[in-house]
Amino acid sequence: MIDFVHPALLFILGALPIPFLKGAIRKFYLLLIPALAILAVITIQPGSYGAASFVGQEILVAKVDKLSIVFATVFTIMALIGTVYALHLTRAGQHVAAFIYVGSALGVVFAGDYLTLFLFWEGMAFASVYLVFAQRGEPAIRAGFRYLMVHITGGVVLLGGIILHGAATGSLLFGPIEGGMGVAAYLILAGFVLNAAVPPLNAWLTDAYPEATVTGAVFMSAFTTKTAVYVLARAFPGTELLVWLGTVMALYGVIYAVLENDCRRLLAYHIVSQVGYMVVGIGIGTEMAVNGATSHAFAHILYKGLLFMGAGAVIHVTGRRKLTELGGLYRTMPLTVALYMVGAFAISAFPFFSGFVTKSMVIAAAGHDHRALVVLALTMASSGTFLHTGLKLPYYMFFGTDRGLKAREPPRNMLVAMGMAAVLCVAIGVFPQPLYALLPYPVDFEPYTGVHITESLGVLLFTALGFVLFLKALDPENTISIDTDWFYRKGARYFMWLAEKPVARYEKAVSNVSETAALPFLHGAARAGMWIDRTGVDAVVNGVARSILRCGGALRRLQTGVVTHYALAMIAGVIAAIAIFAVAWR
Repeated sequence: MIDFVHPALLFILGALPIPFLKGAIRKFYLLLIPALAILAVITIQPGSYGAASFVGQEILVAKVDKLSIVFATVFTIMALIGTVYALHLTRAGQHVAAFIYVGSALGVVFAGDYLTLFLFWEGMAFASVYLVFAQRGEPAIRAGFRYLMVHITGGVVLLGGIILHGAATGSLLFGPIEGGMGVAAYLILAGFVLNAAVPPLNAWLTDAYPEATVTGAVFMSAFTTKTAVYVLARAFPGTELLVWLGTVMALYGVIYAVLENDCRRLLAYHIVSQVGYMVVGIGIGTEMAVNGATSHAFAHILYKGLLFMGAGAVIHVTGRRKLTELGGLYRTMPLTVALYMVGAFAISAFPFFSGFVTKSMVIAAAGHDHRALVVLALTMASSGTFLHTGLKLPYYMFFGTDRGLKAREPPRNMLVAMGMAAVLCVAIGVFPQPLYALLPYPVDFEPYTGVHITESLGVLLFTALGFVLFLKALDPENTISIDTDWFYRKGARYFMWLAEKPVARYEKAVSNVSETAALPFLHGAARAGMWIDRTGVDAVVNGVARSILRCGGALRRLQTGVVTHYALAMIAGVIAAIAIFAVAWR
């Protein structure tokens, strides 16, 4: 009997036959794999699996506990929902990339050592970038390239931290980092927070997600940042720095959402904001806070997937994604509107929706830890979330000015997937106990108290009033907001100019002088040292003089624009020749 079936392998190996299947058989197969993965997670038993030794280090392919099980549960559920949403696709490439992406995320969640974690970590980056490239077109290709470069850089930083950590501790096993925050810990933390989209390392998310395919963006909204939340909860619980980084995230995403005209870019900024709550909870590190971060990650994957599915449905049928180009769709897309609003109420933490029973746990944990400033900031961010995701975006996308767009409901499979996510958003909000039972620690929290409901409704209603009063001020503008990606977009241009012009010319000059002057000179000097015993000092001096004359002839043949570079290279060559000659003389 098999004790453990790794869910990651079901997706990664299951991706291989997809291109060879067609029609109804492919659709059945696509649904079968995530269904089997859900079954594997449900039946999995806590423990360690796949222990081995590699170059003298203990490797643990899978470590299963309550923290990994809760993330694996929601990952496999979202994989099924996302697959249903993408069933209408005829090109196999996106299905293959999505399965490898999900499998890699599950590999990270169960990784018991840093080597296994790193391999799956990089697998996520390379699989997910295809979902951007698959959109085709210049903006998608450029965004995908930037996305890949950022994640490769983060991977190198993470690998450096892993190597230093292994050298310092003698172990590559993955768990809480103890003994203080040394260089290795900070490098590992930097690699993790980049994937969590912590500002200023957040721009890759809002740059790439809006350019991904309609179905690809749904998968991307679910896995990369939440996998980062998992590894932070595993390695850095109680790290004070994360409290303030998460607080900044929560406000940063909301503020930038004010400026957005692109519907998916607006939703992407709210990923940054909502992940901020999770990072705060991990930073606080108490049992309630970690439970809150974990439960909010669970809820967020579902309602954010629903929101991206709703926006994607609009893009699928209209080809438009800017709020200034949308409006009046409620008449022709009523089901899409209703399902989207379920996600909007969930992310805004309305009572009886999933966000209400998860987000409030993080805020309550901050209050119990006597962090009044953090509580205030998170409450403000929650108000801003409702303002933009629950009011502004649906108003201008579905209501507002009728642009006369010819729209219809999206394909049935897309509506079914949205319905599945919507049912779960409501079910978790009404019956939170099954989710609470999955959490890593016992839950001592009651969301449905009179005070909590009254406070939440007060904030939400006050926000709605502000939206009505200042509606004109919130009108979207057809502009592009500048984020921290400006620095590497511009910096990359200057770097390439520097590499292609001055550096390349300097390298060419040095190469030329080496080939035409310096190398013959050095060879002559070296030979002079070997001849000294046979021919005497006079012959050596004459040989060196002839080499210098040849160098002078070569120097006169150089282009005037690079004389300085050649002169510097010649000086270095003469010094080296003198040193060699002195050694030979002794």
